[in-house]
Parts: sequence; C-alpha cells; structure tokens
Amino acid sequence: MKIGIFFGSSTGTTEDVAGRIGKALNVDSSDIHNVSDADAAMIESYDLLVLGSSTWGVGELQDDWYDGIKKFKAANLQGKKVALFGLGDSGSFSDTFCDAMGIIKGELAGAGVTFIGEVPADDYSFDSSVSVEGGNFVGLALDEVNEDYKTDERISRWVASLSL
Repeated sequence: MKIGIFFGSSTGTTEDVAGRIGKALNVDSSDIHNVSDADAAMIESYDLLVLGSSTWGVGELQDDWYDGIKKFKAANLQGKKVALFGLGDSGSFSDTFCDAMGIIKGELAGAGVTFIGEVPADDYSFDSSVSVEGGNFVGLALDEVNEDYKTDERISRWVASLSL
C-alpha cells in the first residue's frame, strides 16, 4: 500500500508531526508533502492518504487547506483510504478542538473514500469538536500546546490501529 502524507502548517508544528507520523508508518520523506505543493496526479498516486491540519481561529482550517481541499476534490479519490490527523489547543480553544479534521472529512465525504483511524475521545480534555462522531474523533487528535508529552504514545497507538 503506497502511503502519502499531506499537511498544512503555518508554524511548523503540523509539519513536524507529519514527519513523526511518517517515521511511525515507515513512509519515505519524499512521500510527505505540504498540501500547497499537491496536484491531482500526486494525490492519485497513493492508496492511503494521511491528511493533517491544525485548527486556527474559531474552528477553521489551516490556510493552505483552503486551496488544498479543492485539489483533493478535483482528484479521483474513488477507492482510496483516508486517515486524518489534527492539531489543536484544548486549553484556549476547547470548544473548537481539532475541528479541522471534521471539516476535511466533511469536504471529502461522498468522494468514494473510506475513512480509517478513529480515536476514542475519552482520553482528551475539551468541550466540543466537530471532529467527534459517536464518541470518537474522526482521526488522531493532538494537542502540542497542553499535552505534547502524550503525542508520541498517541501516534504509536494510532498507527498500530490503522491495520495496514
């Protein structure tokens, strides 16, 4: 299974996490991309798309994802698997924690993809998130501001749960 990781990063934190996830998945660095550099052919070349965004403002996508999501919607995603990861600040933005994952999932719903990698939300402290469905985050939620000491373990558990 060919894995491509696509991220949007304003401060470098999501890029760093994308690299850490890549190492855990044994993905070559040449298959880790800033979403702003993506095109349909690149996207279509992967079987599993691992997509990551931080949440900005009051529950918004990272800037690069506004154009990035258009590229993904223009690509043929039929039969692809998609795993999401998101970064948020559960202390300062507890009511929109990791919303970007839910936004990306909503944008790609109906594109013929299968979403994988849900994570139980009960190990997190937050008030609300559009990324929670049925008690689970739609992907890996990370808080590098308040719970960075949990990141490596969360990545490890998430990667193991993907059953690739």
